[in-house]
This record gives sequence, structure tokens and C-alpha cells, in this order.
Amino acid sequence: MTRVVVYRAGLLTTIQDEGRWGHQAAGVPVSGPMDGWSHRLANLLVGNGRDAPTLEVTATGPDLRFEGPAMIAIAGARFAGEIDDRRWTSPVVLEARAGSRLTFGARQHGLRAYIAAGGGFDAPLVLGSRATDVRSRLGGLAGRPLRDGDSLRVLGTAHASRSVPPDAGWMLSAEPCRLRIMRGPEPGRAAEEAYEALLSSVFTVSPRSDRMGYHLAGASVPIDAAPRISAPVATGVVQVPPAGAPVLLMSDRQTTGGYAAVAAVITADLPRAGQLGPGDHLAFDACEADAALLALIASERTLLALEGR
Repeated sequence: MTRVVVYRAGLLTTIQDEGRWGHQAAGVPVSGPMDGWSHRLANLLVGNGRDAPTLEVTATGPDLRFEGPAMIAIAGARFAGEIDDRRWTSPVVLEARAGSRLTFGARQHGLRAYIAAGGGFDAPLVLGSRATDVRSRLGGLAGRPLRDGDSLRVLGTAHASRSVPPDAGWMLSAEPCRLRIMRGPEPGRAAEEAYEALLSSVFTVSPRSDRMGYHLAGASVPIDAAPRISAPVATGVVQVPPAGAPVLLMSDRQTTGGYAAVAAVITADLPRAGQLGPGDHLAFDACEADAALLALIASERTLLALEGR
């Protein structure tokens, strides 16, 4: 079992697994990675199961010292960095030795990267998950991001690694990022008009955005202000409050909401949404159920091949 010392934590680095499922009825958010595809890819590249805890890096990466051997994979946002004075650019698989120093440099595309280590990073189980929810202070290291001086443990020894597939960076795209949406459960003509307004506008991710949801600035989306009964919501739902500024719900989203749910981003496009940050532009395209299913199958092919299916 290898100890990892956090020299510098980065802007927002958290421990994430696939989320805290099974407790939404009690109001507990799922959390988990913002880009689940890259989280899974990083794990698969070092031989882990898909739910092994990774480190989710946001905007600026950490500076880590490995006090024992470990196989490391980095996927998601395109970063450059060094390990033992050797340069790397993600996506990449690296081998750490006792004393190895992993550092992050320039970020080229995307916002979030995932560091996997053979065996996964250790943290206490909270309601069956190690995922960090900073708002609720659940999981990870006492429900908070990593801090300078923290110490982590890798659960196991170095695993055999796999080669990085050539299409591992598919989620990184030019602006505006185009996300496919389906109509939401909100009934009525007002919801249809709001859906059409989403399709005809380009939005900017507001600085108010976080892992709970993206506040979208731009065109005002018309919606009636009639009171609504709160209903369950899911990651990817696009809510429109009475003021008309849409909110795209993300990994730490609440379990219920009372705003009009006029659309939902298809599952295949959620990883790309997870790579957006403040100032990025996005637009929505209409999608039907059959096309959404085909898109999900296509996005899973690389991961299923690595899993040997």
C-alpha cells in the first residue's frame, strides 16, 4: 500500500468514485465524477474496476509525491506535466517509483482531469461511497477538497497498464460546445416554447456555476411563473426558473426541484458537459430517444473494449 503526499492540492481536487446511489429518497445527492467517461477510462487504464476512487482535478492540477510504486493514469482534460523530470501529456499512463514526484503544468483543453492509481485512492466509505460532496460535507477527506500537506493511500500495488486508445480525447471539442437534449417532463405550451428557445440560443457558463449546476447566461428563456410541486431531478436536466436564466444540473445536483424542467442533456453528452467551466460557450441540439441510445452505444465502445466485453 503506497502513501501519497500532497505538496500542492490544486484549485479543486476531490476524491470521486461513481457516486452515492440509493439514498436520493432521503435527500442525499449522488455526486461522483463530472466526466464519468474519463473517470472510467483512467481506472481501466490501470486495471481498476470502474468504481475505484480517482482524484478529480479542476483547472489546475496537484503536486504529488509517491512514497512507493504505483501505476498511474490521467484522462479527461488535456494537461501537460512532469514525473521524475520526464514530460507527459494526457491522456497518459505513468509508472511511479518510491520518491516519484507528479506535477501538473499547462492545461490545454477541457477543465477536469482524473488521476487513477492501481487499486484506487483510499477514503472512508460514507453511505456506501467515497465520493466527495463538498456542499453536504460527505465522503472523500471529511467532505472537503484536498489541501496542501494531506496524505493519501493507494489501495493496492501497481497494476498492469493498458495502452491509451486513440479516441480517448473525444470529449474535447471546439466552442461552442454542442450538447444534445431531449424534451423534459414539464407539460404544456410554455415548456415547448422554452425548449425551442434553448435550441435557438448560445449560452455562456456563468462564474456562479459549480459541481451542483451550471448557471447559463445569455438569452432569456420564456417560462410561466406558475407555482410547481417539487419533483425528482436528474443530472443533465435543464431547469428554467421564472427569471428565464437556465440551469444545467450536474453531479452534485439536488434530488428534487421546483423549477420547470424543460429539457435533459442525453447521457452520452454528459461527459462533455462535465468538461465545461466559467466562460465556456454551449449550444443545444434536439435529439430523439433512438438517436440518444445510439450515441450512448457509440460512446461506450472504447470503454467496453478495454473491459474485454
